[in-house]
Amino acid sequence: MGFVKTPEEMVRLSAGQQKLEFYEAQMLFVFWETKPEIVARLLPPPLEPSPYPLAAAFVAYYPKTNFGPPYHEGALCLGAQFQGVPGNYCIAMPVTGDMAMACGREKYGYPKKMAQIEFEQKGGVVSGRISRHGTPFFEIDARLNRDGVEEPVRAMIQAGMAFNDEAGSPVYLFKHFLSPGATGFDYPPRLVRQRNVLRPATLQWADAKVSLPRAECDPWHEVEVVRVLGSVYMVGNNTMLDGEVVAEVDAAAFMPYAWSKWDPEQLRLPQERRLSKANRPQMDAA
Repeated sequence: MGFVKTPEEMVRLSAGQQKLEFYEAQMLFVFWETKPEIVARLLPPPLEPSPYPLAAAFVAYYPKTNFGPPYHEGALCLGAQFQGVPGNYCIAMPVTGDMAMACGREKYGYPKKMAQIEFEQKGGVVSGRISRHGTPFFEIDARLNRDGVEEPVRAMIQAGMAFNDEAGSPVYLFKHFLSPGATGFDYPPRLVRQRNVLRPATLQWADAKVSLPRAECDPWHEVEVVRVLGSVYMVGNNTMLDGEVVAEVDAAAFMPYAWSKWDPEQLRLPQERRLSKANRPQMDAA
């Protein structure tokens, strides 16, 4: 295909965007209880907290897809709801593939950034590490052990993830682009509800240890771990279904939440950087 697509190529491309398929996907999820006030602070309006202050994260390896080469991915989510429909708000999604990043950000609004991700499964232990620019911000070590996850927690997780339900499990996202003139947004930010179908051929429960090291550009540590509820390791075929715009969002109200796709530290004004460098020797000496 060239830069300018033919009508036939556009038909093929449009058809290929309808559903994104993941084959033999390996995913390690962990779920924890956080504080209600943290969820309330981090959820952009008009999303509302779920009844239970649930946080979740995953590390995944996708060896084969219908849209690009293999890559790794991670995500941080909070339980949320909109107009009574429960789902998960994706607050961050590091990724190792450029096409996977572009597709998720531009089509759905996933807050993706390029990262370094490690994923390993050895015997009864599954581990994941995520870092950016040499700074780690998420680490998980899970020991496969069904008895390590209480039955009520397993039921809650299974209901929320909707395994093998072709309707999919909802994810809430905000699709937005900053304007070229740095005066706000190109258009009112849009709340998108997108669904994913998980079809695990292998599903194993695990108890897990989670570490959220402090990182300025990727502040996952803000989602404090009150209690780790459990972990699940799955291998199977997944499908990303189309999303839908369910609301337009007030631009001013959303602006404080609009920076998850950026590294705010890199957006400081030049004079701030100069001051920081000038002060650093004195600060180090002190």
